[in-house]
Amino acid sequence: MSTTAVLRSEWIKIRSVRSVTGSLIAVLVVTLAVTLLVFPTIGQSEADNADAELVFGAFYALNFGQIAAISFGATAISSEYLNGALRISLAAVPRRNLFYAAKVALVGGPALAIGLVTSFGAFLLGQLFMGKYAIDLGEPGALRAAFGGGIYLALMALFAAGLTAVLRSAVAVLSLLIPFVLIVSFVVGDVAGGAAQYLPDQAGQLVLHQNPEGSLGPWGGLAVTAAWAAAALLAGWWAVRRRDA
Repeated sequence: MSTTAVLRSEWIKIRSVRSVTGSLIAVLVVTLAVTLLVFPTIGQSEADNADAELVFGAFYALNFGQIAAISFGATAISSEYLNGALRISLAAVPRRNLFYAAKVALVGGPALAIGLVTSFGAFLLGQLFMGKYAIDLGEPGALRAAFGGGIYLALMALFAAGLTAVLRSAVAVLSLLIPFVLIVSFVVGDVAGGAAQYLPDQAGQLVLHQNPEGSLGPWGGLAVTAAWAAAALLAGWWAVRRRDA
């Protein structure tokens, strides 16, 4: 079976599973919805604070969009472990390396596309309500943050996809990652200090800051998140190759 045929069949799977397509669309919808709820109400008052960081604040809603990105990565892979679907998939595509590479490509590609639209959309939409505090993409660090935000969302989706290939359960992955990025990461950050910048979410979000603190820098932080995602995907590849369907 050719690579193109495998990619086409995997794309059909993603499109046909409502939970997968729904979570991908939710990356954009949730982020823009939170932006519309927050910026017209408290956007300007928050910006008036002396320690406000306008660039980072512009991407506040990505904190919620990343949950949908994680859900997309997890559900896109976990659908193979329901009702013996993996056995059917491997019967059609016996080359497990090709099968896994196609799955990963069709998580990362759509996640990157929707992530970039989401990141730029959230920034531009939010600034409509900021009045005299509004900034544009010409603001130092803003364009980099907009691009980086999209890449960050894609990396979190891939991180979740790799873990799901290992654990074979979207529920298990979501139960681990969602509390981690919402709560545990910040608790660890308070305890661990500077070491927290190497956690996957906190490292990746450095790219959203105009002047990020710490030694990593914006792209270095994103590279750390990419390393976490690569490690998870490598573990997932090993699991798909070695475990029985």
